[in-house]
Amino acid sequence: MTREGIANPAFEPSSPDLRLHPRARASRSRLAPGRPPSVCEEGPCGWGSFTPRALQLCNSPEGYLSAYSLLAVFQDTCQSSGTNIANFSCNTSKESSLSNYLYVFILAQLLLGVGGTPLYTLGTTFIDDSVPKHKSSLYIGIGYAMSLLGPALGYVLGGQLLNIYIDVPLQTSTEIDSDDPRWLGAWWIAFLLCCFATWLLIVPFSCFPKHLPGTAKVQSEKISETHHDGSAAFVEDRNIGKNFKDFPVALLILLKNPVLMCLIVAASTEALVATGFATFLPKFIENQFGQSSSYSATLGGLVLIPGAALGQIISGILVSKYKLDCKNIIKLILGTCSVALILNTVFVFSKCGNEPFAGVSETYNRTGKLRNLTAPCNANCNCLRSFYYPVCGRDEVQYFSPCFAGCTSFTIQKRKKTYQNCSCIGMPKRLLDAEEVPFEALAGKCRTRCTFLPLFLGIFFFAVVFTFMAVTPTTVAILRCVPDKQRSFALGVQSVFLRLVGTIPGPILFGVAIDSSCTLWDVNKCDIKGACWVYNNSKMAYMLIGISAACKVISILFTVIAFCLYKPPPDSSATSQKDAEMVSAVHM
Repeated sequence: MTREGIANPAFEPSSPDLRLHPRARASRSRLAPGRPPSVCEEGPCGWGSFTPRALQLCNSPEGYLSAYSLLAVFQDTCQSSGTNIANFSCNTSKESSLSNYLYVFILAQLLLGVGGTPLYTLGTTFIDDSVPKHKSSLYIGIGYAMSLLGPALGYVLGGQLLNIYIDVPLQTSTEIDSDDPRWLGAWWIAFLLCCFATWLLIVPFSCFPKHLPGTAKVQSEKISETHHDGSAAFVEDRNIGKNFKDFPVALLILLKNPVLMCLIVAASTEALVATGFATFLPKFIENQFGQSSSYSATLGGLVLIPGAALGQIISGILVSKYKLDCKNIIKLILGTCSVALILNTVFVFSKCGNEPFAGVSETYNRTGKLRNLTAPCNANCNCLRSFYYPVCGRDEVQYFSPCFAGCTSFTIQKRKKTYQNCSCIGMPKRLLDAEEVPFEALAGKCRTRCTFLPLFLGIFFFAVVFTFMAVTPTTVAILRCVPDKQRSFALGVQSVFLRLVGTIPGPILFGVAIDSSCTLWDVNKCDIKGACWVYNNSKMAYMLIGISAACKVISILFTVIAFCLYKPPPDSSATSQKDAEMVSAVHM
């Protein structure tokens, strides 16, 4: 402070470091680099000059987290609503025009990915900026867990909509029901509902300021844990990331960070398993345990969604409660992946054998040959293999259709067909008098005698919990091991790798593995192979456990490498929470 041009040293503000206690000054030297946002940038909630007082109740990390969660819920309700694929008719002159709509679906999924990525990159970084470091994992874990309500709604809503015929006006007039393999559900309704909900949420989400109140104070107290390879100083000195022309250099810095890349590879292989099971778990339940497609989708959602949400919340609480640093966070990731690997062996111990299927797994009452649907008892029926309508005989053997079972008559009771005069169906296995059974075949698949479904769902639930316990710590570790200015970019790089290595190849790889276990393919009247009707349950289980175990081993390997390579900044391991609190007290 000066008066009449003469400086008075007594009123001259000294350097902050010289005014601090020595221990606080040492801690201050390890604070996160970069200029924290000023208080003037912590604007109110609103749109321009319109900042109503009532809206300021949401101007907090909790308010932002609520909006973040709601937007994530409805955004993710759209990789999880139930879908069906229709069979196209045979036309030798030209392809069906309906096949061109495949590109419309690809474009739609591309737009969903482009619109959804900023929420999990910029949005997550915004949360990390606004709360103290030890609370960041809890907020991120809650946000990620809440976002899983979207797939939950997709599973439940999609499962219910699959009970509605795809052409709604024909719901009551169609001759088939939801248990029929030819049934196509109204999958498209869920997309319309979540589309309107997402657009409505854009308005309240856009009211938040550039920085929430208190962000400047929070940022000034954070201590850097950036991997010590010189990148933090380089980014700070060159101010990397301020202009778009810095993109190549910024990307190269991240790609040369071995800890970041190892964590991203580990997360990508975990995502491969997660998306594969999210896509095909209902099919596994349907075929292994003889459940309907809609009920299997509901069971899959009840296991996957609560398990994933619980895992992310638990890990967020652990990191927050024990104030784990980056090194210990990587240890937590390693432990959860190892436990998940052990629990995934449930596919081997709870697999079910196939129910008897005439012409596939056994002959027609000791006539005919295996892998041949035609036998002497139905040779003159001229049955079509393109018409799959399974029936269960009184001999507890499943048949491809009433025609292949040799049935010549049927009756309908409560929209359920029963068949009589079936030449291929033998005597009942559990009854001595055939007349006690008023039918020879019932429409639908035979009920499975496998009782492992509760065991499978129980153990697999905990496998999901430990699998997703690694998600929140991985995100926090990525935010910690890179320079402060590159956090959003690092999450963006992770998002790209998750798509390219995890979420895109995952369903494809699992689909190929499941198809390899097929024992009876649909062959239409054009002699073109279509969907699979019957799978080898044991082979399917071994294929899934093989893929899952391989990915888990890769995740564990790269997590170990990340742990070994990580170098914290000098003296950061000796910094105590007391030092940080002292710095905070001095600033106040």
